[in-house]
Amino acid sequence: MSIDKTAIRNASTTILVRQTSNGVPGDAQVLMGQRGAKAAFMPNKFVFPGGAVDAGDADITLANEISANCKARLTEDADPKLVSALQVAAIRELWEETGLILGVPGQLAPAPEDWRTYAESGFQPAGDALKFVFRAITPPGRPRRFDARFFMADASSIQGDPDDFSHASDELSSLQWIRLNDARDFDLPFITEVVLAELHARLSGQKRDPGVPFFRNDDEESLFLRLGGSRPLDAQIRDASLRSRQL
Repeated sequence: MSIDKTAIRNASTTILVRQTSNGVPGDAQVLMGQRGAKAAFMPNKFVFPGGAVDAGDADITLANEISANCKARLTEDADPKLVSALQVAAIRELWEETGLILGVPGQLAPAPEDWRTYAESGFQPAGDALKFVFRAITPPGRPRRFDARFFMADASSIQGDPDDFSHASDELSSLQWIRLNDARDFDLPFITEVVLAELHARLSGQKRDPGVPFFRNDDEESLFLRLGGSRPLDAQIRDASLRSRQL
């Protein structure tokens, strides 16, 4: 059996959710953008903002951190030293790709090059608005592989106008808020469809302690696990994982 030697990089993704006054889960909106046609990884696909953890992310001090419960689940089957860097990467990638700020008023000093424009806005990154909701490793055979942690955050946590993308880079085009029930009409990566199903279940209040789904694709087998929690995978998530074996 051949073994995939593609390096697996740690990565963070931020799912911004804007809920509606009617409380209907399917009417909630998520922020997504389209990757370029020439992108090496998932070209043309609509995705959430996110990317690989940079070496410098471990040097950034967070004003506030994610909840203790999420911290515990981030450390399962992972290096505990990554907990802060994963939060930092999620906030940095959100800023770079959308121009939106998760943070609190304060000074980020000294500010590395990647954080200079963020620091000039007068805010310090804070992870307490993040909730760890999903983890997935890119299957073998792909040009790039990531061990991606998906974080959910409410749009009300954004500093400023959540519709202002004027400071965004050009990495994602067509940035827009998409109704959860309409998201599947877009060209999505398979794993994004699975994450959307999990998100809908969470917003529906179907699970009191759902744990964090972990789609673990190593070089030997593919497993769909849960980090923490005591409930089994629901049927929608389980069926999606079985479909993935056909991709």
